[in-house]
Amino acid sequence: MHITAALPPSQDARRATGAADRGKLLGLEALRFVAAFAVLIWHYQHFAMATTLSPAFVRSEQPFYAFLWPFYEHGAYGVDLFWCISGYIFFEKYGSLIPAGSVSGARFFLLRFSRLYPLHVGTLLLVGMLQWIFLSVSGHYFVYEFNDLFHLVLQLFMASNWGLQRGDSFNGPIWSISVEVLVYLLFYLTMRVGGARPWATIAVLGAAVAWRYAHPAAPLATCIALFFAGGIAAILTPALRQSPHHRIVSSIVCVSLIVEPIVAFRHGVNLSFGFLLTYLPLTVFLCSAELKTTPGVRALIEFAGNLTYASYLLHFPLQLALVLAFMFSGMPVPFFSPWFAVSFLALTFFLSALTYRYFELPAQQWIRRSGLSRR
Repeated sequence: MHITAALPPSQDARRATGAADRGKLLGLEALRFVAAFAVLIWHYQHFAMATTLSPAFVRSEQPFYAFLWPFYEHGAYGVDLFWCISGYIFFEKYGSLIPAGSVSGARFFLLRFSRLYPLHVGTLLLVGMLQWIFLSVSGHYFVYEFNDLFHLVLQLFMASNWGLQRGDSFNGPIWSISVEVLVYLLFYLTMRVGGARPWATIAVLGAAVAWRYAHPAAPLATCIALFFAGGIAAILTPALRQSPHHRIVSSIVCVSLIVEPIVAFRHGVNLSFGFLLTYLPLTVFLCSAELKTTPGVRALIEFAGNLTYASYLLHFPLQLALVLAFMFSGMPVPFFSPWFAVSFLALTFFLSALTYRYFELPAQQWIRRSGLSRR
């Protein structure tokens, strides 16, 4: 789900136009950060599951609820937004390269592996150690209960949510990445078999939508549908950008995207799959427009985008570590405190920045250098 990871290192022509690409996708970097922040706020409620010393959980009493209520109430949809953004990026970056044979299957999956696996394994081991401590102190696990050897093996193969599991395990948020890994394979096969022709993407999207309505609890169906819906947006974008009525259409879509969720949220309407299937691709399309800004703002947005994967995988082990610290101190977790919430968010992003700079990026580069040099 990271934009830069989708760029094949050997594509010199693409590198030459890097500045233009960054301008074009700058809005998606910001949107990815919003999605990650939404999930972070949604999972803030984990602190309420800490110990018996914690006060009773009241969702509306969480810090800054008046401003953050959409995230507290609907932050789980950040995962759906992630999937749709990924589809747009993959189709935009690889839509012509894979059918042309410029990116082999080995290279494609090496890029994905190097981007996702190192931090996944690192946080998996960290959570495993912290959960063992939590179990020895409290007699049960924190939030995610299935932390046995079987689920550890599933986690090591990034198969934690392929339908073999008995429930969420270890670093629970990785479930969405586990599902998306399967969609990467489907995407590659679709590009190889159907090429860049829209009919192949539409066929996969139609099948996924039918599957999702037949089995609403199937996360893989949802992921495929939203990923390929983002792909459709990427395919249509060039034609829409060149249309003489582009500005008018974009303005109408922009207004509707702002008004619709506000009306839905205020009236307590649950966001349906059909709503997301249209709303999210349109949002991604609008945010993919070229943004002209100062170098400083550009650098800030790109920096925020780089933190999304680390913050997504680090926030739960950080919560677990903080809960353990309060347990050993004998104090309740002050999760209703605004200062505690701000400190938690700041610490999450601070650690994410360090992790990206000193672990995630070096590991990614080392794996790519080693793997590509052997080939």
